Amino acid sequence: MGEARRKAANLAAEMETTDPKIELGLNAAIVTVREQQPYILVVRPGATGSGAFDALPYGTFSPRAHRTLEIGLREWVKRQTGLELGYVEQLYTFGDRGRHSEPGGAHTLSVGYLALTRGGGEELSGSLWSPWYAYFPWEDWRSGKPEILTREIEPRLKEWAGRTPPPDEPARPLRRAERLRIGFGLDGAWDEEKVLERYELLYEAGLVTEASRDGRPAAEQWSNLPELGRPMEFDHRRILATALGRLRGKLKYRPVVFELLPPEFTLYDLQQTVEAISGTLLHKQNFRRLVEKGGLVEATGNVSTETGGRPARLYRFRREVVLERPAPGLRVKAGRG
Repeated sequence: MGEARRKAANLAAEMETTDPKIELGLNAAIVTVREQQPYILVVRPGATGSGAFDALPYGTFSPRAHRTLEIGLREWVKRQTGLELGYVEQLYTFGDRGRHSEPGGAHTLSVGYLALTRGGGEELSGSLWSPWYAYFPWEDWRSGKPEILTREIEPRLKEWAGRTPPPDEPARPLRRAERLRIGFGLDGAWDEEKVLERYELLYEAGLVTEASRDGRPAAEQWSNLPELGRPMEFDHRRILATALGRLRGKLKYRPVVFELLPPEFTLYDLQQTVEAISGTLLHKQNFRRLVEKGGLVEATGNVSTETGGRPARLYRFRREVVLERPAPGLRVKAGRG
């Protein structure tokens, strides 16, 4: 036993001298919806001391100062933005080498979180609310297929798919062309939840600024490349893509959308909030039947006169539905209303 412990100690000491230190980072994708648009809270460029790109609120986890990861996240967000978080859920841990660590520094494992909040119109210290689709303009289909897909993204991705992969490219069960067809719906089947898959394909093909900044060889093969969405610091756009995909999926089986609405709202407000997050238009009458049949809301007896037409009935979330059904969400389908 003594010899085994000695060998383990020697191995640990050897690894400590050859491997970089590991740092645990906490990142928050904080979402709100106002005026029919989804926004995220970003730290102003330069406020993190790391460059000229937008960044998600983030900081490092301190085991002595923070009892849990979530407590650490809430404290960092409060310190950087002044915002008190409400709904929070953990997304994923991101640890790819080269997408966050700085030369000579610690390697960072980033724990991403999704947070939802109402309002979003207030001024916050050191941060601002930025349109979500500025970072992913190809994800907003409410006015039809985004032109950036047809004009810029699809032709370049098809060209990339037709190239011979480099010898060191990892073997995958699907070829590049097949992954494009699935991720970007080139056969007509667009899946709004595959946000991360689409961003990862753009990164792998070297088409986003982050790939060039991270020194990915694929980025060197392009010239006169336009900026495809607003870039972010480190791997924050990857974390944000994960958050968008998670939120779009959760709309279908959890009543998370009500975290983004005031206590009383019209059915039109509810529909527009779902459309803003999903990036698709919904058929008005079908949506209302789905909401009422699902028992998600109940009338308050009040009306709103802010619609510009006839007074609209006000509703609230019916909390009892979470005890009545295992997955009380909005399984909506895109359509023209």
